[in-house]
Amino acid sequence: MDTMTIAVGVVSIGGAYLVGGIPWGVLLARFVGGPDPRTQGSGRTGGANVLRVLGPRVAAAAGILDLLKGVFAAAVPWLLGAGLVIQGLAVLVAIIGHSRSPYIGFRGGRGVSPAFGSLIVLWPLVALAVVPVFFGVIRVTRYSSVGSLVATSLAGVIVVAIVLLQGLPLAHLIYAIGAPALIWYFHRDNVERLLAGTERTIDNRT
Repeated sequence: MDTMTIAVGVVSIGGAYLVGGIPWGVLLARFVGGPDPRTQGSGRTGGANVLRVLGPRVAAAAGILDLLKGVFAAAVPWLLGAGLVIQGLAVLVAIIGHSRSPYIGFRGGRGVSPAFGSLIVLWPLVALAVVPVFFGVIRVTRYSSVGSLVATSLAGVIVVAIVLLQGLPLAHLIYAIGAPALIWYFHRDNVERLLAGTERTIDNRT
């Protein structure tokens, strides 16, 4: 492995983590003079809790900015010619950075928005297909966590199927399997509350 390849990998993966870790929910709360989302609701900085704490406009802004983390993580390695392995790892690192931000004591969201942002870059038709599933499940269940887990899992299954059926490079599976696995991991407390019947609904501020 030559020096340039290593440099491109370091820039792609390191940049993905640093950008992924930007806590937009916290920064927007400060900008509008609202409560810090870490102090209310689930204590997370992602879109669902920002919606509960700061309302739909701030949540929409935070969600778009968080989504762009995934776009950045997927696009930069491609632009630098880093290859599928580095691209997949960069996306996973961005999801980790979002959920374990180095700027706020390794707290954060659950990784759904950056994962979706990367899906738009990598598999735009799959992204388009899972959007109505995400919102449909939330509409029916009132649980953001259920919508996130179902849509993320469905996207992963679809991408895996495409890769295997079309004989595409298996490096695509780094993202297809890794992203849903991370999101399930970061939702493990939600899963516990769902099983216990104590999960917060999308409009529950407590």
